[in-house]
Amino acid sequence: MEMRETDELAQPVVPVEAPEPVAAESVEATVTSEAPAPAEAEEVTSEKVAAPATKDELMALMETLVAAPLEEAGKADAAHLKQMFYNFRKAELDAELADFLANGGELNAFVPAVNADEERFKEMLATLRERRAELTAAHEAELKANLEAKKKLIDELKAISEDTDNVNRAFPRVKDIQAEFKAIGEVPPTEATDIWKQFQQTVEQFYDQLKVNKDLRDYDFRKNLELKTLLCEEAEKLDAEEDVILAFKRLQNLHDEWRQAGPVAKELREEIWQRFKDASAVVNKRYQAFFEERKAREQANETAKTELCEKVEAIDLEALKSYALWDEATKQVLALQEQWKKLGYAPRKSNNALFARFRKACDTFFTRKGEYFHAVKDELAANLAKKEALCEQAEALKDSTDWRRTADKLVALQKEWKTIGAVAKKQSDAVWKRFQTACDAFFENRKKNLSDSRSEEQANLKAKREIIEALKAIPADTPRQEAMPKVKELQARWQEIGHVPFKEKDKVYDEYRALCDAFYARLRAERGGMSRFEDVVNEMGDDTAKLRRERDRIVRACEIKRNELKTYENNLGFLSSKSKSGDSVVREMERRIQRIKDDLAATEEKIRLLDSKL
Repeated sequence: MEMRETDELAQPVVPVEAPEPVAAESVEATVTSEAPAPAEAEEVTSEKVAAPATKDELMALMETLVAAPLEEAGKADAAHLKQMFYNFRKAELDAELADFLANGGELNAFVPAVNADEERFKEMLATLRERRAELTAAHEAELKANLEAKKKLIDELKAISEDTDNVNRAFPRVKDIQAEFKAIGEVPPTEATDIWKQFQQTVEQFYDQLKVNKDLRDYDFRKNLELKTLLCEEAEKLDAEEDVILAFKRLQNLHDEWRQAGPVAKELREEIWQRFKDASAVVNKRYQAFFEERKAREQANETAKTELCEKVEAIDLEALKSYALWDEATKQVLALQEQWKKLGYAPRKSNNALFARFRKACDTFFTRKGEYFHAVKDELAANLAKKEALCEQAEALKDSTDWRRTADKLVALQKEWKTIGAVAKKQSDAVWKRFQTACDAFFENRKKNLSDSRSEEQANLKAKREIIEALKAIPADTPRQEAMPKVKELQARWQEIGHVPFKEKDKVYDEYRALCDAFYARLRAERGGMSRFEDVVNEMGDDTAKLRRERDRIVRACEIKRNELKTYENNLGFLSSKSKSGDSVVREMERRIQRIKDDLAATEEKIRLLDSKL
């Protein structure tokens, strides 16, 4: 029976799992300057509500949230609400199933009743998710606006720093800019460190390079030193905090305050920063250890759940050909479902995917179980009809004298026969014997007819091998003007020789082609690649089949080059040349793109040459 989101499921089914709590990523604060690594700006935070006692209370709560303002509705934890709903729904389904079984119903015949509350719940859940998306978009827009505002302040501060004649008069405005910069809210996490560093560098430039009033600067430095010393002391106290998560969050707040604090005297900057960084490292280490332990536990659950998925997926449904085999497999699946219920969460990135995988495997099993006995009878009859149709086609071809085409058709019929499934045992031998008799009759006639042509093919094979030996006998140091006529003569003789045995055709041609390629490779210093290719095409003469094979090969190579060019052009769009190393990578990528374009032009010229021959 299919597991659906509406019933989660009728027996036998794995219960719906709610999404796990979000796991904080383990963070190691690593910094290369005085500036601490900024804590990532949080997205719109989901708010969990107290669990309602009944489904009706939950539906009423949902109605309230849907009607609530965007700020409140957008923070609702949709996953948590969904989990609570389907917990109630599962209890209803269990009761419904119990009544069904108690009234004499069979397990596999159970179909849950349609539930109107579920459809309404889905609509409201979708509305909450949409409003959450709106709130997130508004938050991101606010971050971008803050970023632009800070950039404008940095630009203004740079302009003031460059006006050396009015530095003293501009000092109050600089203090205002610093205050305004600190008052502006968060920016996108990816820009936070960079924009802070730009601001700090501009402020330091104002103080250090433009010789601002030393007394004011020293006073500012002392104030900043006092503040940063206090932040160091607060960070060092966090080592005694038993709650690791609380300590880490408090550390992030201290890092925010540190970023907002101004610079200190140059001779003290490294010392005070090292003290703060050392205190941060202690908290980060404890935080890292906490999540590594939880990660190991979740990883073990992931391994166990993956094994359960693999066990269900490993059941060979095609091998279940009887009631007894299906019943035995059903017991195995139910036991695996019980094991699944006892396992805890896997890592967040894989937990939902594993559950979906396990549920899909179970759904597939029970669906196939229900379909098995309905399909067996129809399948056997359909297979018999297909095989009888193939017998009729083979019998119509058995007296044909068009040996090659008819042989290809019969081989295709034989391959098609193998793709058709079984038929009823009482009819299997008879239909196979009928088909085999028709095929054997044709191939026996062809064997008698082709015995003479095989002698001629063997003679042709011997002649072509003699040409190969003659090509091998040409010394590698033979001058081009002397070697070329010999090779041309041998190639002309090769073209005049007829067919060779089919099983030897590719082997002898590949050997001949390799010798010719090796010869022309030696002449590459004297002649260009296109001239070489023209010679190869001329060697093929009017052999349309060879010309088409060569054209198909070059077209495939051309398509590969186009895909490669597209990949490089896409990658080039993601590269930046802001640094020397980045600029070097961009130039190398551009050179590769140009080489590929040149190769494509030469390849397309070859295709045009082949088209002119065809």
